[in-house]
Amino acid sequence: MSILNAIGNTPLIEIPSLSKLCGSKILLKCENLNPGGSIKDRAAKSMVLKAMEKGKLKKGMTIIEGTAGNTGIGLAIVGRALGFDVVIVMPNNQAKEKEKLIEFFGAKLITVPPCPFADQNHFYHTARRIAEEQPEKFWWADQFENLDNHLAHYETTAPEIWQQTNGKIDFFIASSGSGGTIGGCSKYFKEKNSSVKTVLVDPEGSGLAYFVNHGEFKSSGTSITEGIGIMRAVANFKQATVDEAFNLEDQDLVNVAHYVREHDGITLGSSSALNVAAAFQLAKRENKGKTFVTFWCDSGERSASKLYNEEFLNSKNLKINPGAIL
Repeated sequence: MSILNAIGNTPLIEIPSLSKLCGSKILLKCENLNPGGSIKDRAAKSMVLKAMEKGKLKKGMTIIEGTAGNTGIGLAIVGRALGFDVVIVMPNNQAKEKEKLIEFFGAKLITVPPCPFADQNHFYHTARRIAEEQPEKFWWADQFENLDNHLAHYETTAPEIWQQTNGKIDFFIASSGSGGTIGGCSKYFKEKNSSVKTVLVDPEGSGLAYFVNHGEFKSSGTSITEGIGIMRAVANFKQATVDEAFNLEDQDLVNVAHYVREHDGITLGSSSALNVAAAFQLAKRENKGKTFVTFWCDSGERSASKLYNEEFLNSKNLKINPGAIL
């Protein structure tokens, strides 16, 4: 047994206050209870173990990845548990809590200025370039294009949810960063029951919802969310079957985050709050008696300096008004 055995098999809980308001079940998969505190532990474990099985990651090599934070934390834990050094490249505008955790779990952190994906100094390209320049030393996880990411959720996350709900799911709601979660889970659910609807919720500033609805990438605005929403179709997202996609504004997720903290003792991170806000909006729209499943991707302490910081929220013209969800 090792810490890797603690990844997965997370509980599925109901959000009582929201379920009562909408007359349906809103269920939350508690991925914040993984050792690294997020759903990305699953992808990290899958990608590393399968790379070792394939002979791509060998003893003495270093794992490297570009990430907005949580995948880096997961890789740091998995890498250390298996005896690998880990280097994480991250944009320097992410929550400082994530930077500290990456280093706390034993990885080397490289931060770079945020820039468009087309810029070769982007965190993704920086990690790729380092790996390509020294292929004998580095194994690049490449979470966006590495399909072992989505397999983590096809093989573990979705089957757990299916068992925990006895196969009674009407809507599966998820945001997308690398696309692994929505790709793997939607594939599994559709194979089990084609009537399960997969809904993508996208933050402002991301073009995924527009891409699903119109076949091209287009976006407007910005969001306080981190690690989700992109402007390109990556391999893991291409595995997803999405029935509906829409954008939510930051004010919606702020309201829901503070509502469930006050009424349920649930402290969500920003991406989790986006998921829950979307599930609640769908549940209000649909007939009562349905079951909506989404993710508690990571815990709220990683968003403490933003989502739960009134001064920061005011700087973004956002208000703490949980009563607005009613």
